[in-house]
Amino acid sequence: MEYTTLGRSGCAVSRLCLGTMTFGAESDEKVSHAQLDRFAEAGGTLVDTADVYAAGESERIIGRWFADRPADLTDRIVLATKGRFPTAGDPNGVGLSARHLTRALDASLDRLGLDTVDLYQAHSWDPVTPLEETLLTLDGFVKAGKIRYYGFSNFTGWQLTKAVHLARELRIAGPVTLQPQYSLLVREIEWEIVPAARDAGMGLLPWSPLGGGWLSGKYRRDQRPSGATRLGEDPGRGMEAWERRGTDRTWEVIDAVQRVAEARGISMAEVALAWVTDRPAVASTILGARTVEQLETNLRAADLHLEEAETAALDAASDLHAPDYPYGPLGIDQRSRELG
Repeated sequence: MEYTTLGRSGCAVSRLCLGTMTFGAESDEKVSHAQLDRFAEAGGTLVDTADVYAAGESERIIGRWFADRPADLTDRIVLATKGRFPTAGDPNGVGLSARHLTRALDASLDRLGLDTVDLYQAHSWDPVTPLEETLLTLDGFVKAGKIRYYGFSNFTGWQLTKAVHLARELRIAGPVTLQPQYSLLVREIEWEIVPAARDAGMGLLPWSPLGGGWLSGKYRRDQRPSGATRLGEDPGRGMEAWERRGTDRTWEVIDAVQRVAEARGISMAEVALAWVTDRPAVASTILGARTVEQLETNLRAADLHLEEAETAALDAASDLHAPDYPYGPLGIDQRSRELG
């Protein structure tokens, strides 16, 4: 396992992160604990959860694992959770207000059975709460010892940059990470979000690096999914829905991943994970597995780096072909300058 830091912080983490959205929802406690054991055994240190995963059960499962394992094992884990989405039915049961975040964090710590989490993330932007209120609340958590660092998830480029500069203006602790959706199928963040994160010195924690399972090779063109897969059980599932994501571009990317995997003699999942983990500003890539076997496959990407020609082929197949302005060649040329 390779390691890096959470952005410009001094906190070291494994380049692969164990995502726990399936805990308590798609995998039972025994399987979840087995995944945590295997991840730690492989040298993994960063574990990511959220208060809304399985209505808090993911955090409870992790908390019971911490309580049941020796300190010399659990002390190596860098634990991250999130707050923002609804945890109650009233207007104050959601958002990034001081009231909701304070209650949400306290509830998360209670479920985890811990006094502190290493990384606390605002799960999404809140258009209602003043950003100053949110940042001062997060800084207060740091000062109180409830969290060590904070970050964001699903922020756009301008939202991230506004938060970074406001924190500097207020002379308070600033964010260290951003957790966006990022994969060979979802590269739009490269237009504004990745440059904003790099400018701020923040580390990216990509979620859904396999595109909701599409890049693992489990689906076939013109064959609707069925059986015990996420899309087999729910073809209309969110952003990865069969009708929404099953475009010509998607199949071209899948074909390119398959060619690299077959030439290497490795799984398609390993190829897709290696590609995203080596992208600029990426600190740790979040693995989401239903089973220990799926996790084992994903962990094989821990020390995998693609050759330049392989990366170029995947880049070409997944190119978004942005319009000329502002993200295409003509727009980029307008913003370019060379000396001499």
